[in-house]
Amino acid sequence: MLAVVPPDATASQQLMRAMRSLEAIFLLGVEGVTEVLLVRHADCYRDLTDVIDPPLSSVGREQARRLAERIKRREPAAVYSSPLRRATETAQTITDDFTVDDRLVEMALEISEDGALDFKESHDSAVARMRGVVDDVVRAHEGKRIVLVCHAASIVACLTDVMRLGPGQLRLLPFYASISTVRVLGDRQMVGALGDTAHLE
Repeated sequence: MLAVVPPDATASQQLMRAMRSLEAIFLLGVEGVTEVLLVRHADCYRDLTDVIDPPLSSVGREQARRLAERIKRREPAAVYSSPLRRATETAQTITDDFTVDDRLVEMALEISEDGALDFKESHDSAVARMRGVVDDVVRAHEGKRIVLVCHAASIVACLTDVMRLGPGQLRLLPFYASISTVRVLGDRQMVGALGDTAHLE
């Protein structure tokens, strides 16, 4: 029969301190951190009738409902939205009291006849406007949780900036109604979740 040896108290305390220190580096459990939830709008492409500014599809409305249930439990201080209909309809499922910010639009693009995407806005431009939005909402709601309902390529531009990656280096397509998280404290920014869709499962 093997005897169970309790861990050395000093080693246990050192390990606990090391883990707390590591979490603090990534702004977990740190007082005063502002949490920015980057939410991609829900689906609008099934049953598509309006290609200019489509509303949510029936699937998208269900995705938005599940998203709203999850986000409301987290009690955000404010919700901001892209002016495009698929984003405002997603934001409206969370709250009627949301703010439209034109900088949260998708990167301008054209779609060729074979379905290829040709982005007309540069990566640097998208990074600059998304950085501006994040800076402004953090200033306005310091230490709170904020929701930004926007679009896939703009979310990727923002995450790429925070992670200090170059254009095309983040191999991620945020799914409809997904949540990506950025934590901000002063001039420090850390990415938490990437494209979280647990509420859709």
